[in-house]
Amino acid sequence: MNKSKSFWIGIVLSLVIYGVFQFLIEGEIVNDFVTDTLILIGINVILAVSLNLINGITGQFSIGHAGFMSVGAYISAIITVKQGLPFPLALVCGGIVAALAGLLIGIPSLRLKGDYLAIATLGFGEIIRIVWLNTDYVGGASGLSGISKETNWTWIFVCVVLTVVVIQNFVNSTHGRACISVRENEIAAEAMGINTTKYKVMAFTIGAFFAGIAGALSAHNFYIIQPTSFNFIKSFEILVIVVLGGLGSTTGSILAAVLLTLLFTYLQDWPEIRMIIYSIILILTMIFRPKGLMGTREFSFKSLKKKGDQHGTTHTAS
Repeated sequence: MNKSKSFWIGIVLSLVIYGVFQFLIEGEIVNDFVTDTLILIGINVILAVSLNLINGITGQFSIGHAGFMSVGAYISAIITVKQGLPFPLALVCGGIVAALAGLLIGIPSLRLKGDYLAIATLGFGEIIRIVWLNTDYVGGASGLSGISKETNWTWIFVCVVLTVVVIQNFVNSTHGRACISVRENEIAAEAMGINTTKYKVMAFTIGAFFAGIAGALSAHNFYIIQPTSFNFIKSFEILVIVVLGGLGSTTGSILAAVLLTLLFTYLQDWPEIRMIIYSIILILTMIFRPKGLMGTREFSFKSLKKKGDQHGTTHTAS
């Protein structure tokens, strides 16, 4: 099965899933709680897949993703609330401004490596948060309120599919292979003539763009956004999803985002012990599955077909 055929099968299956949930939502067969959970899952999938491009594919240790998310959230909210412009324009602008922030911050800081880069990205996230905190135009510490609810299942589905398709095609391209070579051995990549800083900044900018999209979707899913919603804890939550799914696996990031969002949502009935259960599950997973749920592997219909053929051969031989 070639890649083109697998791609279109994936698109058709995605449309079937979209149609099923759209039917359930429009027919009011599922309640608002289920719909809100679907939206949260979609936002976390976008955040995890975009951070995985930076941390998993390119091998950079970034922990400031919530900063880019906040840029997208605030810019999109300003455009709809303060300027009265339509949501699709706000969504795109939120992503573009977040990407520009990633580019501006990435060029000087991505010459750093390892722990130093992590500290720099953490500092960037905190700077952005403090800027929103001290800007009266966006409500300061009280946050920006009066944001209309524009995010729905259709917007989430479209943005998730676009994010996965764009990032996965980038990873499979020549540029993506260069990013993987940077992850595997940066010195060897430089020796082969690869401009490592260029590809790190490229991955950083693309990841920041989709984090901004996720921020815009999140802002228009709630009535209000506050600077405290985009602190270090939020960046840590996204990082946990990526590590649990498997650094370097887009499929793993999607799977972990779905599982952890469901787990965190359904544990809300036990607020006293929710974080304890959540942490214990993560610790046990890391002990028994240190490479994450998927490692660096990706789901493909081709591998399923091979397993099916092997199973059939074994069954015939027995």
